Amino acid sequence: MTSPLFPLFADLRGRTVLVVGGGTVALRKAGALLEAGARVRVGAPELVPALAAWVAEGRIEHLPGPFVSQWLDEAWLAIAATDDAAVNRAVAEAGEARRVWVNVVDDVEASSFHVPARVVRGPVQIAISSGGGVPMLSRHLRETLETQLDESLGALAQLLSRERERIRKHYPDLGARRRFFDRVLSGPIPSLLRQGRGEEAQRAFGAALVESDAAAAQVGSVALVGAGPGDPGLLTLRGLRVLNEADVILHDRLVSPQVLQLARRDAELIDVGKPLAGTLSPANHHSTQERIHSLMLKHARAGKRVVRLKGGDPFVFGRGGEELEALRDHGIAFEVVPGITAALACGAYAGIPLTHREHAQSLRLVTAHLKDANDGLDWRALAQEKQTLAVYMGVSGLDVLRDKLIEHGRAAGTPFALIENGSRPEQRVVTGTLAELAERAQAHRVQSPALLIVGEVAALAERLHWFGEAPLTQALAPTPAATYAVAA
Repeated sequence: MTSPLFPLFADLRGRTVLVVGGGTVALRKAGALLEAGARVRVGAPELVPALAAWVAEGRIEHLPGPFVSQWLDEAWLAIAATDDAAVNRAVAEAGEARRVWVNVVDDVEASSFHVPARVVRGPVQIAISSGGGVPMLSRHLRETLETQLDESLGALAQLLSRERERIRKHYPDLGARRRFFDRVLSGPIPSLLRQGRGEEAQRAFGAALVESDAAAAQVGSVALVGAGPGDPGLLTLRGLRVLNEADVILHDRLVSPQVLQLARRDAELIDVGKPLAGTLSPANHHSTQERIHSLMLKHARAGKRVVRLKGGDPFVFGRGGEELEALRDHGIAFEVVPGITAALACGAYAGIPLTHREHAQSLRLVTAHLKDANDGLDWRALAQEKQTLAVYMGVSGLDVLRDKLIEHGRAAGTPFALIENGSRPEQRVVTGTLAELAERAQAHRVQSPALLIVGEVAALAERLHWFGEAPLTQALAPTPAATYAVAA
């Protein structure tokens, strides 16, 4: 095809469209036409059960037997979807003679119109065509756009469509109308619709409609986003979309460079990560957190879309609650995008199911700096059998952890697994028994980030591992204590 196709969206409501063929391809085409409101006729000697059911329900009309050109009577469009090339060509030729547009599935030259790959968000449709020559490229582009365009775009389009006349009345000047749309699309209304808060979005629209450009000086928003454990493929679809909208990204030390590379290219990246666990006093931890609060407020008040990007999940030992309280207290709009927390990801990538019918009926997620004797933990409950213990932070005190668990009843032979850099290419897994936990971690020089799993399920890592190198099960000569550090 030497000339580009002319893009066109057809209104098929109540109009007759012929589908020739009675198989699964014809079923797919007929379904799409029904969604568009067309009167569908399907011509074929036999129909697959789903098409036959639609005929019985009165949703489509069946023209039985082999194709004849009279089937095209009253048709606005036709689709040839049989597995017989000669029949498909006959439909195309008959359509050409009758000036009826015909699409022949998988036959570019015979088609007078093409059905594009589509991304649908309510009334919004994006059609993609490669001219019929490279349909796989069109599919790839569609999949890319599917990840970038939020489902709430449809609700936004419906709201703006309903309010079209009011918008034109308030802003008869095209330039002023364009500035209004810029404010709406970059303001809180899309986020409210994304959160399912339709009434609030409607009220916000009403307020925005009567605001002047000066009065609408932007107040930004903050999204708390879980970056997952490091593998960028584990970032959620919503997380990816938010990263591509962000003006400013405040990220932790544990967020991998690969995840940061997914952010919008012109976004400002600010590293607010804390040093390794155990190296800060409580006062310094407080100071660092206060700086994060200050940065969030500063950039949001400047009208920026801020992402607070945290390793793992913001609500699992991530101080996400404290940060939301600070935003709420200062009237800053926010949302939360969960991430895959380290216990889930590290367990999965190490081949360790956190629960198992035979080995563990419960799971406990724990964080503690175990240098303090008054840590407040219920050690008797943590030492129970038939449960999995996932320790996030404070595991630099592995000797204390081991001693307390054994002291309160956990068997010294209980399996453990230390997962270093879980889900990342450099992942390492060290396994053994609780009695030798500290010594094996020291011998293998386990470093942050690492997660500790204690419980019967940890032994499954040796049989079920699938990612990276096999678990390190052999003991090594211990290294000097000065070179040993473990943290998550």
